[in-house]
Amino acid sequence: MSEDFNMSMRKFLKQVGVTSQQAIEEAMRKAGDTGGKTFEAKMVLTIDGLDLEHVVTGKIDGQS
Repeated sequence: MSEDFNMSMRKFLKQVGVTSQQAIEEAMRKAGDTGGKTFEAKMVLTIDGLDLEHVVTGKIDGQS
């Protein structure tokens, strides 16, 4: 893979990580006290033209 490809992929993944964390934190603030709760999370990545659908699931523990 080319260096340009690697850089564009890393830039995209960094954007996904940063903006996703911000969205989760905002949702947690709006929800208020979520201490003791565990939230099921799912991230779906699709890429047009590549017939790609990649699903990542996990759990996020709430905070008070």
